[in-house]
Amino acid sequence: MKLRLALAAATCLALPLAAHAQPVTGPYVSLGAGTSLASPEHFQGYSSGRTGKLQLRAAYALDGAVGYGFGNGFRVELNGNFYRNTVAKMKYDATGDAFFGGGVNTYGPMVNGLFDMDVGLPVFPYLGVGVGYQWQRYVDPAYGHRDSISGTEGSFAYNIIAGVSYPLPVPGLSLTGEYKFMQLVESRNYNNNVAGGKSHMGQSTSNTFLIGLRYQIFNPPPPPPAPAPAPVAAPAPAPAKTYLVFFDWDKYNLTPRATEIIAQAASDSKTQNTTTIDVSGYTDTTGTPQYNLGLSERRAKAVATQLVADGVPESAISIHAFGDTHLLVPTGPGVREPQNRRVEIVLQ
Repeated sequence: MKLRLALAAATCLALPLAAHAQPVTGPYVSLGAGTSLASPEHFQGYSSGRTGKLQLRAAYALDGAVGYGFGNGFRVELNGNFYRNTVAKMKYDATGDAFFGGGVNTYGPMVNGLFDMDVGLPVFPYLGVGVGYQWQRYVDPAYGHRDSISGTEGSFAYNIIAGVSYPLPVPGLSLTGEYKFMQLVESRNYNNNVAGGKSHMGQSTSNTFLIGLRYQIFNPPPPPPAPAPAPVAAPAPAPAKTYLVFFDWDKYNLTPRATEIIAQAASDSKTQNTTTIDVSGYTDTTGTPQYNLGLSERRAKAVATQLVADGVPESAISIHAFGDTHLLVPTGPGVREPQNRRVEIVLQ
């Protein structure tokens, strides 16, 4: 068990370093359904003195959550689950098998932390861990059997989550496939049909597989492109001079080459009859429209700050942000095109 936890923890730490975040921004809700495979539970009848394992069959699993995404890949959620398993048989250590009836319900709240990733595929993997409290209820036990049990008891629990999401054509809606490993860490005592008796159950472990939907609640439409400025008649307008500054993927810091280009633009603006300097930021088509709009603005502001540092009056600079519109190289959605990750400096 310790090795399994160590491997899961190492995976959760390593994958965010090797992949880029696919942001979920703001509140969201999710629902899922599937099946839960429960491991055999260790059993000890205090009155009968017999020990063994209670073997369970898979039935169904329901899962729902409300959460919040921070726009950088990380999100937190309050999760609720209901897992149903039917009792197959009691496998006694000394006397063989005895068949039971009824089932086991496992339910409760969990608080999960998750990280979504963009690994260059149409689907977006995510990993998570969570802690919470789970109740386990034995329903409709086999009355008349010596070791039939009933009642509801709770335990602190943790889970490990791995899943993938696939964006659907509806804005904010994604199809999800998810695996959850859950363990109830405490032993529990239940009523036994022997007069005054108790049955002691060990830790409970389950492997749950779910298919569901996740919906990001607020999905504002992308802003329309800024209208082109109306042409102004001039006797002999000087042609506008344009400088291109490129950026690394998902970055807005300036490279040494970018600093050289900005310095050249600042120098030329002082020797030419320049009245305004337009600084326009753009991104490629990865990320959501609202995230790209903010990233393009940060890039434009970084260039404008360097222009001021190179001696250009701040009042002469006009900043614009266009996100993933006005692509220099036309691409489809989700394409990392270096020439689209740019800021244009136009001297007019």
